[in-house]
Amino acid sequence: MFVDVAKIRIKAGDGGNGAVSFHREKYIAAGGPDGGDGGKGGNIVFQADTNLSSLIDFKYKKKYAAQNGQNGSGKRCTGKSAPDLVIRVPKGTLVKDAETGRIMADISSVNPVVLAQGGNGGWGNSHFATATRQIPRFAKAGAAGESFEVTLELKLLADVGLVGFPNVGKSTLISVVSAAKPVIANYPFTTLTPVLGVVRLDSDTSFVMADIPGLIEGASEGVGLGHEFLRHVERCRLLVHVVDVSGCEGRDPIQDFAAINRELHNFSEELSQRPQIVAGNKCDLASPEQIETFRQEVEKQGYSFFPISAATHQGIDEFIRSVAVKLAELPPIREYEPEAAVSTETPTKKGKRDFTVRAEEGVYIVEGSWLMEAFGMVDLDDEESLQYFQRVLRDTGIIAKLEEAGIQEGDTVSILDIEFEYVQ
Repeated sequence: MFVDVAKIRIKAGDGGNGAVSFHREKYIAAGGPDGGDGGKGGNIVFQADTNLSSLIDFKYKKKYAAQNGQNGSGKRCTGKSAPDLVIRVPKGTLVKDAETGRIMADISSVNPVVLAQGGNGGWGNSHFATATRQIPRFAKAGAAGESFEVTLELKLLADVGLVGFPNVGKSTLISVVSAAKPVIANYPFTTLTPVLGVVRLDSDTSFVMADIPGLIEGASEGVGLGHEFLRHVERCRLLVHVVDVSGCEGRDPIQDFAAINRELHNFSEELSQRPQIVAGNKCDLASPEQIETFRQEVEKQGYSFFPISAATHQGIDEFIRSVAVKLAELPPIREYEPEAAVSTETPTKKGKRDFTVRAEEGVYIVEGSWLMEAFGMVDLDDEESLQYFQRVLRDTGIIAKLEEAGIQEGDTVSILDIEFEYVQ
């Protein structure tokens, strides 16, 4: 089964928690805090694999999560960082944010791409010792790893894309000029998946040709099978429009030519402007008048025309050489640039983090995505730990915001559903 679109969820590993530990050794008094830091969570990495040609694996497995970093331990021992989770995809796969549609990565080279960063490990209590706080009984929790729901979209990497109606001879053509062996039969939609073949002229000249499943009128609107594969034409540097000039299927070649170009334009205006040459196939079955009439119409529109017969190999050598010459003039296969995420949050001053304060039935509720990480290091039974957390609230502007909202001593403050009594 050929699958070229899939939606999955990826989750990088969380950082390990810092340790609360104190050095205890015989004959050494007041050893002090020696809690180590947590290890870093594993990243989610995408890697192109030339042995894959479909996204079929992602049809059955939808969730991918990297391991968390290990927690720190005593004697300032840092927890072990988790390994990266490598997800292998076919070359030419676009990774998009499923919610916004923005392009996060184009997996078209051999270089691995980190899509989700693992969380950093939390600090052990050895980092929080000061001259006035010599026995800190708290440590910092590890940061959460990034998580995304992404859409994988395979766009084949091919120099030349063969387009045209079913049964015009595209599969026969690619089987003649390359080692590809597509299924060939005399009925519509013989080709149900795109077929790639490498065309070699000599030891120094070769290019990749893709047989795109047959388009029909209305394909860009979802009619037939062709609309499912139009995306694979988008990377092609050159389009070869294959037309049955003999009309042996009872079709008008000129009308077919116009219909396919119309579908390309409806799918993508950029695609309709892609360089295109026309291969008039089945010339062995056509009369000279049919070939000449079609040639005049095509050349009148500014396209180069090559009369060929894939079945008898007539005109194939000249056609392939002309394709190679044209490709030498064109830029390389398109690669998509990652798009920056658009933040909807209002920037805050340096040293402060986003939060909201609202009063609800006499309770002042403080909310912020970062509070879980900050609160994770607090030991509610330890006075120094609470004093440290209070300083965090003051440094980030939360205390000032509460006072601005009219809080009085003795009022209740709720942070992460834990309630405190406000004391000035």
